[in-house]
Amino acid sequence: MLLAADVGNTNVVFALFEADGEGGYVCPPRARWRIATDPRRTGDEYAVWLLQLLTIEGVSRDNITQIVYASVVPRADHNLTVLAQKYFGITPLKAGEGKAAWQFEIDVDQPSSLGADRALNILAAHQKYGGDIIAIDFGTATKFEAIDFNGTYKGGSIAPGINLSLDALVGKTAKLPRIAIRSPESTSVIGRNTEDQMLIGVFWGYVAMMEGIVARMKKEIGRPTKVVATGGLAILFDEATDIFDIVDADLTIEGLAILAQQASE
Repeated sequence: MLLAADVGNTNVVFALFEADGEGGYVCPPRARWRIATDPRRTGDEYAVWLLQLLTIEGVSRDNITQIVYASVVPRADHNLTVLAQKYFGITPLKAGEGKAAWQFEIDVDQPSSLGADRALNILAAHQKYGGDIIAIDFGTATKFEAIDFNGTYKGGSIAPGINLSLDALVGKTAKLPRIAIRSPESTSVIGRNTEDQMLIGVFWGYVAMMEGIVARMKKEIGRPTKVVATGGLAILFDEATDIFDIVDADLTIEGLAILAQQASE
C-alpha cells in the first residue's frame, strides 16, 4: 500500500492507496484522513493519530510499502520524514524532488516557484482527463491552472480563497458579523438584511470572479477546454455555476499516487 500526505496551509490530508498489481495504485484512495496543519506537530504526534486510524481501517503498518508527500509548509517536512522513517522504516518521496521530480514541462517564467499542490493538480488533471484543461483548486487560496493537451503547464492565476476574503471583510470592519459560507437561499443579489447582503457579496461576487477568469482563460487558450474543479468548496460552487465540466475532490491526493508510480518506473 501507498501512504500519501498532502501538506497544505490549512490542513494535512493523508490517504491510503492499494496497489493495482500493475505497478500503480487504485484510485480513488481506500481511505483519507484530515488533520489541521501545525508545523510544530512532531513525527511522534502524527504517529499516535495515524496509527490508530490505520488500525480502525484494519491495516497494519507493515502493509505500507511506499510513502510520498507534498508540502507547501517547509517547516512540516522534517516531522513527516521522521514519521515515515521511525514508524514505517521507509524513506519517503518528496514531490518535486529526486525520483519524484516533475515529469511534465513547466512553461512559465519561474518554474521553481510552482507549488507542489498546484503541480499535483496539473499532473493528475492531464493524466486523468487529457486535452486542454483549466484546473481550479479551492483552498486557502484559489488557484487557476492552464494545462495544454501535451500536459505542459502554461501558467495560471491565484486569488484569495473565499474564506480569506470573508476574514478580511469581517476583520477590517467594526460592525459586520461573522457569517458561514454557504449557498444563498435565493439567487437574488439584493439582500434585505446585513447578513444576507454579506453572503450575497462574498458568494455571488466569488462566483462572478470565477466565471470571469475562466471565460478569459478559455479565450486566451483558443481551443475546446475542460474545466476541472477540486478542493473543499468545489461542490458548493458547482451548485451555483455551470462552468465546471468535472468536480474531482481527490485530484490533488491522486496526483501523489500517480507521482509515486512514475517514481517507481
